[in-house]
Amino acid sequence: MSKTRQCPFALQLVAAAAIVAAIASSPAPAWAQNALLLVNGEPITGFDIEQRSKFHTLVSQDHKAPPRQQVIDELIDEKLKVQVGKRYQLEITDKDVDTAYGEMGKRMHMSSDQLTKVLAQQGIGPETLKNRIRADIVWSQIVRGKFQQSLQVREKDVLEAMENKKGGTTGTDNAAPTNYEYRLTPILFVVPRGSAAPVVEGRTREAEALRSRFQNCDESLPVAKAIRDVAVRSPITKTSADLPPALREILDKTPVGKLTAPEVTQNGVEVFALCSKKETTADTTAKRQAREEIFSKAFQSKASRYLAELRKAAMIEHPK
Repeated sequence: MSKTRQCPFALQLVAAAAIVAAIASSPAPAWAQNALLLVNGEPITGFDIEQRSKFHTLVSQDHKAPPRQQVIDELIDEKLKVQVGKRYQLEITDKDVDTAYGEMGKRMHMSSDQLTKVLAQQGIGPETLKNRIRADIVWSQIVRGKFQQSLQVREKDVLEAMENKKGGTTGTDNAAPTNYEYRLTPILFVVPRGSAAPVVEGRTREAEALRSRFQNCDESLPVAKAIRDVAVRSPITKTSADLPPALREILDKTPVGKLTAPEVTQNGVEVFALCSKKETTADTTAKRQAREEIFSKAFQSKASRYLAELRKAAMIEHPK
C-alpha cells in the first residue's frame, strides 16, 4: 500500500526533472536569437535598426542614412519610454496610435492608407513609424505628469521673454500683429475611403460650385445642408494664436461670409465658412509663441535628465 502511494510522487519528480532539463537545453526563443540588444529584457533586432534607418533616410533632407549608433540609441530610448509608461500603468492603445498616424498623414495631405503605401515603396513597414508615435505619446504624458509643477509657465516669464525679443528686434516697425477671433463652420463633402480619383475630383467641383454661390452663413448654410452626402458640422471658434501662420493667412484673405478653398482630407473634401471675424485681446500670437518656447525649453530639459536616469538604471545587454 505504501509503495502504491509513493510511486505517483516519484514519477512526478522524474517528470519534473525531465522538464527542467528540457528547458535548460532548449534553444532561446526566435526573438532572443535575432536580438542584437536587450533593453531590460526587451529585444532590438537588426530588422528594427534597418527599418528605422530607412525611415530616417526617407524623411531627411539629404536622404542620407544616419549613423548606425544614432539609430540604436533612438530605439533604446523608445524602449525605455514605453517601459516607464507601463510602470506607471500608462499604455497607449492601438486606436490612439492609429489616430495619431492618421493625423500625421492628414498634415501631409494623405490618408492613412496612402501614408502606408508611401512607406512601403521604400521598404518601410507602418509599425516602424507607429512604434515611434507610441513612444512619443507615452513620453509626453509621463514627463508632463511627473514634472507638472515645474513645467508651469508664469505670465511674468512670458512678458519678460516678449520684451527681450522685442528689444532685440531691428527696424522701426515693432508693432504686434492684430489678433483675431474667427468663427468657422466646417462643411465636409463626404468621399468614401478608397474612392477613385474621379470621385474626389467630382466632389471638389461640387465644393467649388458651392463656394462660388455662397453668400453668407445665415442664408447659405441651409443650402449646403441640403446637398447630398454633405455634413455641416457645429461651428468652432479659433483665435489667431491657435492657428499656424499658413492657415491664418488663408482666413485673413477670406471675406467674412465666404468659404475657404476646398481641401482634400482623409474623410472627403472640406471647406470652412468664415461666419465672423473680430479683433480680440484674449491672447496674441506673440504671447502664445513665447509661452510655447518657454514650455518647450523646460520640457526638453526635464525630459533629457529623466531619460538619462532611465538609461543609467537600465540593463542593456548584447546577447551572443
